[in-house]
Amino acid sequence: MKTILQLFTLLFCVASFAQTTIKGKISDHTGLPLPGANIVIVGTSTGTVSDFDGYYTLTTSQSPPFSVRITYTGFENQIIEITENNITLNVTLEEGNELDEVVISASRTPERIFESPVTVERFGLKEIKNTASADFYGGLETLKGVDVNTSSLTFKSVNTRGFATTANTRFMQLVDGMDNSTPALNFPIGNLVGLIETDVHSVELLPGASSALYGANAFNGILFMRSKNPFDHQGISAFVKKGITTQEAAGDNEYTDLGIRMAYKFSDKFAAKVNFGYLNGTDWAATSEVDSDMPGGTRATNLNYNGINVYGDEVSANINDLAGGTGIVPDVFVSRTGYNERFLTEHKAQSIKADWGLYLRPITDSNFEIQYVGKVGTGTTIYQGTNRYNIDGFFQQQHKLEVKNDNYFLRGYVVADKAGDSYDMVFTGININRAWKSDADWFGDYINTYVAATLGGGATDAEAHAAARAAAENGRYEPGSPEFKNAFNQIIKNPDLASGSQFRDASKYYHADGNYNFSHLTDIAEIQVGGSFRQYKLNSFGSIYTDYDGTIDYSEFGIYTQVQKELELNGDMNLKITASARYDKSEFFDGFVSPRLSLGLTLNENHNIRASAQTGFRNPTTQDLFIGLDAGRAILVGSAPDNLDRYSRDFTASNGTMYTQTGAAAYNNSYSASSVQEFGETGDASVLRVANPDLVSPEKVSSFEIGYRGKFDHLTIDFSTYYNKYQDFISSEVVIAPLYGSVNDNSGIAAIANSDFTTYSTYTNSQVDVNSYGASLGLSTKVFQDFDLGGSYTFTKQDFDQAANPNFETNFNTPEHKFKAHFGNTELFKNFGFNIAYKFSDDYFWEATFGDGIVPEFHTVDAQINYKIPSLKSTIKIGGTNIGGQEYFTVFGSGYIGSMYYASWTINNL
Repeated sequence: MKTILQLFTLLFCVASFAQTTIKGKISDHTGLPLPGANIVIVGTSTGTVSDFDGYYTLTTSQSPPFSVRITYTGFENQIIEITENNITLNVTLEEGNELDEVVISASRTPERIFESPVTVERFGLKEIKNTASADFYGGLETLKGVDVNTSSLTFKSVNTRGFATTANTRFMQLVDGMDNSTPALNFPIGNLVGLIETDVHSVELLPGASSALYGANAFNGILFMRSKNPFDHQGISAFVKKGITTQEAAGDNEYTDLGIRMAYKFSDKFAAKVNFGYLNGTDWAATSEVDSDMPGGTRATNLNYNGINVYGDEVSANINDLAGGTGIVPDVFVSRTGYNERFLTEHKAQSIKADWGLYLRPITDSNFEIQYVGKVGTGTTIYQGTNRYNIDGFFQQQHKLEVKNDNYFLRGYVVADKAGDSYDMVFTGININRAWKSDADWFGDYINTYVAATLGGGATDAEAHAAARAAAENGRYEPGSPEFKNAFNQIIKNPDLASGSQFRDASKYYHADGNYNFSHLTDIAEIQVGGSFRQYKLNSFGSIYTDYDGTIDYSEFGIYTQVQKELELNGDMNLKITASARYDKSEFFDGFVSPRLSLGLTLNENHNIRASAQTGFRNPTTQDLFIGLDAGRAILVGSAPDNLDRYSRDFTASNGTMYTQTGAAAYNNSYSASSVQEFGETGDASVLRVANPDLVSPEKVSSFEIGYRGKFDHLTIDFSTYYNKYQDFISSEVVIAPLYGSVNDNSGIAAIANSDFTTYSTYTNSQVDVNSYGASLGLSTKVFQDFDLGGSYTFTKQDFDQAANPNFETNFNTPEHKFKAHFGNTELFKNFGFNIAYKFSDDYFWEATFGDGIVPEFHTVDAQINYKIPSLKSTIKIGGTNIGGQEYFTVFGSGYIGSMYYASWTINNL
């Protein structure tokens, strides 16, 4: 019995000491709790997070001695050795600065932003919680050098260093390592299918080319969004935001944004999370009636009026040509009467999204982790590309399986979309007109009435045109009438653009990538290798691409390596050398190598100088290659070799003869659009210039950058300047292809003279120099002890001779001067904080396929106040964006951006 008792006592002692428990509170130097601080055992993945009041409990099977690392964004890290069991450890963290923050994106490995070899911007938990914008994604506008082009309330395109439209194919957006771009459009659609605000852990942004590590699409910058891991961030957190949007065109409308995050760590080996978000509001209404073809023109002053946000008036014809060239009617173009955009959309802005994740750590005290993540989202918004599109019920899903530890990751994921009930508003207007009266009948009525009024009635030219339009418009479907509604509902369900406007798509792509870091195996240098593979399956049912007979499949892959070595010089001075190279290959083009060399000279703990030289490239997008779309103003034809003949249409010439023309005519038998216009004005055939653009090939950039990061007492400085030199710059070129005859022997002139031609928008490369350069300066400091004050100035300039290349648009689309500033205090007094953000943008000229025009300069002020209620683990925030009320726009042709006022309640967001 005594022996049994001794054995029991021994087992009890072993069981008692099999677990070590540490608990305590994490606070700042003023005694305020720091919720969400990470407490991790050094060398393992075992850890926990402090709760809303700063308290934590960490239990481990590891016996002392060992060390724990305590980290919190914006504060200096602490490593504390644990020498005994079951202790209370209260820790006070000292506030650090932006230079101490850790980033991963710049080198694919954790490093202080102070030592990053290239420019990187970070938007952490502190910035997310205190942003004066309505949501964290809108808060990205405050980052240095960042442009946010707003197509609608829920569709914002992030960009850096110019060359962007709303279809920003030069910019990449990654969410937990997954490309967030839609398969159909080949670019990200903002945060419509992104992260829930309470699940955002950090946001990093790399401006400029990053192809050496991230491949072909990392050409103009990358946005990295990381979510919270349920092993580290547990519990239920939620927010609800209510407010109004106010705009002169749309009035005052309710705005609702809410989300919930649920995460639970079932054991040290298994954790899971679920997120749900819902947003509902009214979009910024686009109501411009400015004449896109004649500045200052109106329907009353321009017979060929084409209003910016008026659709249906794109259909026009030379009435003298239609009358047989007899001269009885004048030699002028006349357009049909269109419908304003407000009659063709309900201006809904909605987003519903959910994601879930299963996380497995099967090996005790190891960083090895297996993840399955699923994401779905649907939404309604306005997208502006070649035309304006009402994206209604768009659905996207992503599924990822990933294995990783500190030294490697291997992931595979699929991204698939469905267009839902989306439709083209331009063709909706065009085809409502045609459903009522065909183009032939409308112009016939117009011409007959004009002739009768002038020859028989003695009317003046202006009176005859007015009478002709009134007669041709007699009986037209009026907005809101049963006839209009019936035609509208039929047209938006019809994908044939000859009679409908539905946008159909069910495309997808499969992606796999991996990386291995050998730093744990050798001390010589940090060496990484990796690669990626992507397979596209385009399926627009022939409504966007030339996939009339089935899906279009193609693939691309890349491999890369990076070597990073830090050399100690003398004293505190050291030099970090980073060399990277990547080889990428698309099945349509030759392979391309993208090297990068960067040097980071740390003078001491407060000053760092960096310099880098790199090349980047991007493959032509799916639209550049395979689009086949009649956009009204022009037919868009991608230039993949096997795409040219797949696009084919029949056209009727002025003499009634039918001609079949393929997309090849745009590239092999065409004049430049500007020379055809000049020919129409002068009648001089010698001004015609053969276009015949080359088929598109990959675009390349050589980028050079110098930067400095440093700290002087409480002042933190981040400066960078760059120069980019582009080769084979990809853009669109508008050309005119005659229906008969050849441009090479001038036999096509007759077709041009008779208006027997087709307008195409082609995808090609510029043979002229396209360069850009710029600089950014960011400053941040503390004033009056605890107040945060910061600001940035960005200069961006394009070097391109537009006058010598009138047919080529670079779509630079960024202001030359930008200034941003913020002022706030997270603890003005107990539990109360505020933040104010100011933005200035210089005016600039916007170029895009939808339209070109000036974006005027604007000034905006966003502000918020917040109050924490510790007993409820809650934060109440009241704020407003553009509180000055001066409406503005960032995309020519989109709606004016008004003001938003909101109040939010956030619970348990650590």
